[in-house]
Amino acid sequence: MAAVVHLDTHAVVFLYAEGATGVGEASARCLERCRSVVISPMVRLEMHYLHEIGRLVPTPSKVLEALTGPLPLSVSDPSFQQVIAAAEEERWTRDPFDRLIVAQARLAKAPLISRDRRIHQHYEAAVW
Repeated sequence: MAAVVHLDTHAVVFLYAEGATGVGEASARCLERCRSVVISPMVRLEMHYLHEIGRLVPTPSKVLEALTGPLPLSVSDPSFQQVIAAAEEERWTRDPFDRLIVAQARLAKAPLISRDRRIHQHYEAAVW
């Protein structure tokens, strides 16, 4: 299994709300076996948007703080220029969050835990 696993926004929210039972069976196995769990900074920004419109009650800081204890969680930090260049190749969506989140996982050659069907159709290392 991969040493590093990336999470998309919904995976972060589900893990916060329900723990490992909030994600699919393959995702739970992936999390058990990885050394590092990573999010794109875009995940945090998307959670802020969700919080601002009332779809996510806790602040992103509270969510990420709660997950950092049980998970070896960190924020991915390749240069923004590298991420944008990779995201330019993700032409299958107009959603800037999905483009950048997938681009960062692809740059790292890492699995991305996501329940998004479109991501699964276009990123072969997507897991749920």
